[in-house]
Amino acid sequence: MELAWHLVLIVLLSFSCWGLDWDSDKNFISAAGPLTNNLLHSLRDPLGNQDSPFVAEDEEIYVCRQPLPAFLPEYFRSVRASMITHYKVFLPWAQLLPEGISENPDKETVLCYRQLLEALKTAQLQPLVVLHHQTLPASTLRRTEAFADLFAAYASFAFHSFGDLVEIWFTFSDLEKVITKLPHQESRSSRLQILTDAHRKAYEIYHEKYASQGGKFSVVLQAETVSKLLLEPSTSALVKDAVDFVSLDLSDECHNEADLPLKLSELQTIEPKVKLFIFSLKLQNCLSTRNNIAHLLFSLLKAVNEDQVLIIGFDISTFLSCSSSSKKSWSCSLSDSLTLQTALQLGPDTAVDAWPPRSAYQRVWEAFSNQSTAERDAFLQDVFPEGFLWGVSTGAFKVEGAWAEDGRGPSIWDRVGPQNTAKGQATPEVASDSYHKVDTDVALLRGLQAQVYKFSISWSRIFPTGQGHNPNPRGVAYYNKLIDSLLDSHIEPMATLFHWDLPQALQDRGGWQNEDVVDAFLDYAAFCFSTFGDRVKLWVTFHEPWVMSYAGYGTGQHAPGISDPGVASFKVAHTVLKAHARAWHHYDSHHRPQQQGRVGIVLNADWAEPLSPERPEDLRAAERFLHFMLGWFAHPVFVDGDYPAALRAQIQPLNELCPSPVVQLPEFTQAEKQLLKGSADFLGLSHYTSRLISKAQGHTCIPSYDTIGGFSQHVDPAWPQTASSWIRVVPWGIRRLLNFVSLEYTKGKVPIYLAGNGMPIAENEDLIDDSLRVDYFNQYINEVLKAVKEDSVVVQSYIARSFIDGFEGPSGYSQRFGLYHVNFNDSSRPRTARKSAYFFTSVIEKNGFLNKVVKRLSPPSIANVPRKIRAFTFPSEVPSKAKVVWEKFSNQPKFERDLFYHGTFRDDFLWGVSSSAYQIEGAWDADGKGPSVWDNFTHTPGSNVKDNATGDVACDSYNHLDADLNMLQALKVKAYRFSISWSRIFPTGRNTSVNTHGVDYYNRLINGLVENNISPMVTLFHWDLPQALQDIGGWENPSLIDLFNSYADFCFQTFGDRVKFWMTFNEPTYQAWLGYGSGEFPPNVNDPGWGPYRIGHAIIKAHARVYHTYDEKYRQEQKGVISLSLSSHWAEPQSLVPRDVEAADRMLQFSLGWFAHPIFRNGDYPDAMKWKVGNRSELQHLATSRLPSFTEEEKQYIAATADVFCLNTYSSRIVQHTTPRLNPPSYTSDQELLEREDTSWPATAMNRAAAWGMRRLLNWVKEEYGDIPIYITENGVGLTDSKLEDTDRIFYHKTYINEALKAYRLDGVNLRGYAAWSLMDNFEWLEGYTVKFGLYRVDFDDVNRSRTARASASYYTEVITNNGMPLSKDDEFLYGQFPKDFIWSAATASYQIEGAWRADGKGLSIWDTFSHTPLRVENNDTGDVACDSYHKIAEDLVALQTLGVTHYRFSISWTRILPDGTNKYINEAGLNYYVRLIDTLLAANIQPQVTIYHWDLPQALQDAGGWENETIVQRFKEYADVLFQRLGDKVKFWITLNEPYVVANQGYGYGTAAPGISFRPGTAPYIVGHNLIKAHAEVWHLYNDVYRARQGGIISITISSDWAEPRDPSNQEDVEAAKRYVQFMGGWFAHPIFKNGDYPEVMKTRIRDRSLAEGLNKSRLPEFTESERRRINGTYDFFGFNHYTTVLAYNLNYDSWISSFDADRGVASITDRSWPDSGSFWLKMTPFGFRRILNWLKEEYNNPPIYVTENGVSHRGEAYLNDTARIYYLRSYINEALKAMQDKVDLRGYTVWTLMDNFEWATGFSDKFGLHFVNYTDPALPRIPRESAKVYASIIRCSGFPDPAAGPHPCLQQEDAEPTASPTASPVRQNIQFLGLRLGTTEAQRALNVLFALMLFGFCGVALLSYKYYKSSKQKRSKQKHTQPGEEQLSHSSSF
Repeated sequence: MELAWHLVLIVLLSFSCWGLDWDSDKNFISAAGPLTNNLLHSLRDPLGNQDSPFVAEDEEIYVCRQPLPAFLPEYFRSVRASMITHYKVFLPWAQLLPEGISENPDKETVLCYRQLLEALKTAQLQPLVVLHHQTLPASTLRRTEAFADLFAAYASFAFHSFGDLVEIWFTFSDLEKVITKLPHQESRSSRLQILTDAHRKAYEIYHEKYASQGGKFSVVLQAETVSKLLLEPSTSALVKDAVDFVSLDLSDECHNEADLPLKLSELQTIEPKVKLFIFSLKLQNCLSTRNNIAHLLFSLLKAVNEDQVLIIGFDISTFLSCSSSSKKSWSCSLSDSLTLQTALQLGPDTAVDAWPPRSAYQRVWEAFSNQSTAERDAFLQDVFPEGFLWGVSTGAFKVEGAWAEDGRGPSIWDRVGPQNTAKGQATPEVASDSYHKVDTDVALLRGLQAQVYKFSISWSRIFPTGQGHNPNPRGVAYYNKLIDSLLDSHIEPMATLFHWDLPQALQDRGGWQNEDVVDAFLDYAAFCFSTFGDRVKLWVTFHEPWVMSYAGYGTGQHAPGISDPGVASFKVAHTVLKAHARAWHHYDSHHRPQQQGRVGIVLNADWAEPLSPERPEDLRAAERFLHFMLGWFAHPVFVDGDYPAALRAQIQPLNELCPSPVVQLPEFTQAEKQLLKGSADFLGLSHYTSRLISKAQGHTCIPSYDTIGGFSQHVDPAWPQTASSWIRVVPWGIRRLLNFVSLEYTKGKVPIYLAGNGMPIAENEDLIDDSLRVDYFNQYINEVLKAVKEDSVVVQSYIARSFIDGFEGPSGYSQRFGLYHVNFNDSSRPRTARKSAYFFTSVIEKNGFLNKVVKRLSPPSIANVPRKIRAFTFPSEVPSKAKVVWEKFSNQPKFERDLFYHGTFRDDFLWGVSSSAYQIEGAWDADGKGPSVWDNFTHTPGSNVKDNATGDVACDSYNHLDADLNMLQALKVKAYRFSISWSRIFPTGRNTSVNTHGVDYYNRLINGLVENNISPMVTLFHWDLPQALQDIGGWENPSLIDLFNSYADFCFQTFGDRVKFWMTFNEPTYQAWLGYGSGEFPPNVNDPGWGPYRIGHAIIKAHARVYHTYDEKYRQEQKGVISLSLSSHWAEPQSLVPRDVEAADRMLQFSLGWFAHPIFRNGDYPDAMKWKVGNRSELQHLATSRLPSFTEEEKQYIAATADVFCLNTYSSRIVQHTTPRLNPPSYTSDQELLEREDTSWPATAMNRAAAWGMRRLLNWVKEEYGDIPIYITENGVGLTDSKLEDTDRIFYHKTYINEALKAYRLDGVNLRGYAAWSLMDNFEWLEGYTVKFGLYRVDFDDVNRSRTARASASYYTEVITNNGMPLSKDDEFLYGQFPKDFIWSAATASYQIEGAWRADGKGLSIWDTFSHTPLRVENNDTGDVACDSYHKIAEDLVALQTLGVTHYRFSISWTRILPDGTNKYINEAGLNYYVRLIDTLLAANIQPQVTIYHWDLPQALQDAGGWENETIVQRFKEYADVLFQRLGDKVKFWITLNEPYVVANQGYGYGTAAPGISFRPGTAPYIVGHNLIKAHAEVWHLYNDVYRARQGGIISITISSDWAEPRDPSNQEDVEAAKRYVQFMGGWFAHPIFKNGDYPEVMKTRIRDRSLAEGLNKSRLPEFTESERRRINGTYDFFGFNHYTTVLAYNLNYDSWISSFDADRGVASITDRSWPDSGSFWLKMTPFGFRRILNWLKEEYNNPPIYVTENGVSHRGEAYLNDTARIYYLRSYINEALKAMQDKVDLRGYTVWTLMDNFEWATGFSDKFGLHFVNYTDPALPRIPRESAKVYASIIRCSGFPDPAAGPHPCLQQEDAEPTASPTASPVRQNIQFLGLRLGTTEAQRALNVLFALMLFGFCGVALLSYKYYKSSKQKRSKQKHTQPGEEQLSHSSSF
């Protein structure tokens, strides 16, 4: 090594022979330095100790301080021994002259620098002194105009002080930096002129006064600026006139040997020739500076020889390496270069010319080929540059699924041919279902801490046919949602335009072999740029086009499966390159100026090593391999616009050797080359493995990739294998590849984005513990780090493949690349983090591989809360004044109580999740933790914990902190409530035994939270007392108070700088009762009458003690809050009688008040407790109360010892007073109450859900304890099912949080936060692991305790994101009007209203028979009389006129016209009734809408088989013919059938409707449906052919359908189930009539498949003949549509032997708990579904004219004249219809169901749908309008909803007491509260008059009692006066 460098320096020192003109007595300058803090750190502490005062990684110039480091002289001598002659010293102007004037220097600093310069001189190093480098004195900044003079004075001072030691001076080392420091009022050119003047003055002073013999003066310039400076006379002095030589700051690109001569050649223009000193030499993009020194120096020699540049010296710091084995011994040397010796032997002239030109590959190969294994694999502990991007990737067809959904067109991957079917017949139809899981995936990305997400856009999802004319809006919406969600989570989207999934429509036209696809791609790219480019700033045109060309068109292993390696493969590559260039230029010219994004291409490459390095042909083959794989695409784009020469050189002779051309390599035109060259802003690189390459043996004319390339591929068997046969683990290859790419293509000017790197595991491996992949990432990422840090390769990202498991082409799902495991056997495609995910997060957090510096971080701010509360000074009353809560809420109607409220919480609302130490941490005896009482309890036989479970491991959070932090970030919570294990901190419970491992765990947890802006909410004690303390009596020992205080004090001191929210105790009520009362919990003390009170007493005192410790010692500095978490169910009195209300209040006082009353009120227990326990104790003949008492001093100490109110609540109880037995004494019997749950409340594993109790409990706390900030610290639901689809949990949180929102928004409760219980499944105390509360499922069978998000986690994140439940834009009330010709109607049906079942010759119908059959109809009701409309035409007309309808829809009773169902006999009396009805309607200007059949089939026809008998088609046609003949001249609106679905399925499938057939559920409904459709078609044709022309009416059918939403919108199975639900219900009949004459395809397919699975030889669904299909198709004039409700649908697979409609449909349904109920079990109020299904009809059936022929809601029970629920229903549903019209739905009319209460089929008269109440107890059956009738009439009058902002509308002025419901809160009219009643304004006025009269009547009596009343009320007012400041008046508004 030394020899080589001596030779180098001989060359340098002999430069004088080559034309250098420097004084002969001066040596050539070889310079090093200056001293930096980082250098001094490494010199002082070479072994990495921590006591160095110099900060590592600090490149700041060292500022001299006394004493000088003792090691400097030795270091300088070592430097001089390395042939260094000069050393740079940078003087600090600001430190030398702090005041800016030379008269008052800092003498110590001056002395220090003299000593430093003397040390250099002693070591025979000449100083190169720079006058100014860094900070300017403040005085210079204030006086810019005098800067030159100030600098000259400073320079003169420096010359005077140090001139005897310095011969070479420089004024400035970095002009640009100094320019930026000067005040910016001046222009840049002005500031440059100031510096030029300063330099000139210093130069003149030096040469006039101080220049010793040979002293020289210069200024350091950037090499790039020299020519510019020369052009300006004012600045040319810096280059020519005022310098003795030119000094350059020179950057050199190692990969470009021509670069340096080019820069130096610019100096040739200076006359006379200047002397040149290279002051600073910075090397960029060098493989290794040590291995490339020879070429670098020869480049300099060449520049000297060719350009006659006069060089006087170099900076060679870059090549200087110093090492030490101790603190006293260093060895400095210059880098080795073995090849240099040979070169020098040739002499300088021949050396430059004889050095052979080397390719980039050769240079990389030479740089690394001689590395030892140890050197090659050495791990670099360092970090990536700031701003380095970390990310993960996916591809659309691999993860999205939804292959044919929402208008997406097929891609080539959707049609995988038989020859390339994926493994296991796998397809990407569902894949990872990411199309439905945007929120889920983005949450995982947040948890991963990814900074960039590389995904691809599915071309056929945007343009289904590939042509850019009509984009698919739903596809666009998906990507918009994805991009917006990423940005909301601060994740940069990197969008790939093409990832192999060409639209099949384009492939059918030749695909990428067709040049036209370039134009199609350009259109697609342009659309994406314009649509998404405002947010996407990183674009990839093509992902790994080599794979597509090679595998898709070469081997045929990938879609489209073409095997043509010699022609198609090259043609496709050619087309792709042109498409890429066109897209890049389009972006460059059209979008870049506005969007400022970057567009690149991602290319894949293995690294290639020669199989036999000693064989030159293998070396050349390896290089050729890279050109064929990478250069094929990279060379045209990044080099010269054409294919690499190696590619062309290989192909041409190959074609010449074969009889016919084997390969057709297309050629680019010159224009195309220009287009291609430089068409990328970055080079994306995918790399997975390496290959050993040899020259191909022999010659063949059979084309293949390898034979064309002339190479063979091999692997080293020692390279570790992966699940993929083509990926071996060869980490060092990625470093070499990056160096090659940098040298060959990017040259340091174009950044490299590492866009794909990873390895798969097999599906039969451990799918969670992927340690091999962790090793892979660890090594590969480290090699990238080496390339960046040691080789100066410009890499700007590392993107791991892959984010999640997906469809991997030919290998299907057998190879798993994901950091997250996807369970493809679960329809919800759950994702579970693998070990590699947590590892990757740790790398991202550290930005590499150095341990993070532990910093004291500022914690996230807690909502601004008062630090001290003012307690009440008086006790709560009995019952408490909070009884107003029951008065306010207990009489709420269910509809009002449960109506969902939309709104948001305060901006700083604290959303969190909770856990506790014993329940999750595990590690029960690890790292010095002491046992707790729960450890002891669960290890004791007979503990009663289910399954003998313990918390020994639990969730193992102690060892999986990374997993917990991942979940918390994914959830987006702002707070995490956890508890500290006392025995983990103090194993013995005492501060004499601090366990540092435990402290470290909590420090890491808290730091991790704070770093991610999550507030720690810390509970000090969550039931797990150290066993050592229990052994001395536990909480019964008074010393526990002091011990708890010392533990708390330690926690405050240790963690309080970051923890700002403390809770002393969690749920002390349970601790006291279960631990010391019932004895169910440890320490298992069974003392129910005394124990709980003793323990509660101690806990209260311990809490107060800790509170005061925090308040007095820590609050001022730490500024936190402290409280305790209390728990209670809500107590709802069974009745509002005083005793039950008092009992309910007492229950709350015994649970909450027990601890809250002393702390939040007056320091003492509530009187309710003291009174009951005291009285019962006396009755039990005890001397004193079992409830201990506090002294007055203790009361004062305890009162007001909480800053906030922390509340845990889960359920409610119905409470009534009771008198229990006196003995034995018990805390529970002291309460004197009974409690129960209502069985109608939804069941859970532990408590029934009663969400409304949440609102009432929060109101009670507010009333009882004042307007204190409240935090809900636990609320959640336990379920026994561990499934991920936890819809019940979603409903629970949805309804409970909504009730909390009502309390906050409507009642003024000061609610500040909500924490869900719990973060994850855990040890649930006595329930063990059988009850699951977690938002995340924990697999307790997995040793890693893997966590997987449940559906509730996504829901909770959505709530957090929205900060509540805001009203969506779609759900906002729309003011507007329907068209003037819009039809308004009301509907009835003959059997339901007519009665007269045997009158005037009417025959029997199936409903007559059915209702007279026992157990068929509720209450044995019949339609014998019903509403008696047969006799009440006039009364019905009045009801219709009340509504103001334009139409009336009614049905005709078939048996009233044709008693036996045939036309043998027409009953004229029956016909006459309908004639009279129609005439009456027409006379009132109401148009009849006549339903021919509404379910009441003649029994005579049913006896012949009914609708199962095909002859009924003819019978129905004959019946209709009679109606058309006799009524058609008056009726212009006909409906053939009403709801054929109900007829078929309920009548002949379920048997719940007439005729009640249920024994052929798999066939009868379909046969009936078949005949109904044909009957409808025949009647339509009859009318169309015979009657339409002369009668001029319209005719169609009424079809009913619910709308179905997927239960889980992120589950494709649920999405498909919802679609199937609607198709089987509505599409069953609509599809044949409105679409194509046949059933929906999904019905035909599913019923056929299930029929065959049963063993049948054909489908149970009948088939239409071709002629029938033609006759059925189009038999409509409009779409009659009945709609009531929405369901949540999900897939349900029935056993194949079950034959039924439901089994065929394969759908189960539920309803959302937050949807308002009705009187019908099947009907929930879901207005949004109405709009959606109307839009579905529009899309599905080409927007036919639609008449809503039924829509309404029921109630049960009393008359309900003020039917607020129905008003809400009508207003909201009709408003959704108005919105649908805005959506361009062709809606023509709306019909309400129903005009009046009637016979509601199987529910008899119980379900009431009527706008008019029919009083069935009155023989006259009067029709009494409900409030809803008035509302509907108002809507009709106004033809919609006039905007109140436009002022009073005339249509509303006709109203008297019209309800005025708020569309966003409630439809209820403004009622007046009067004496506990809700009255309208008229009624209230009348009642007020009556009350006034009564008051006059009783005035005398009142006067007699007034004096006594006055005295008592005065006392009461005096007492109440004290409550006013602390209480807030309850808002009277409610959710209504």
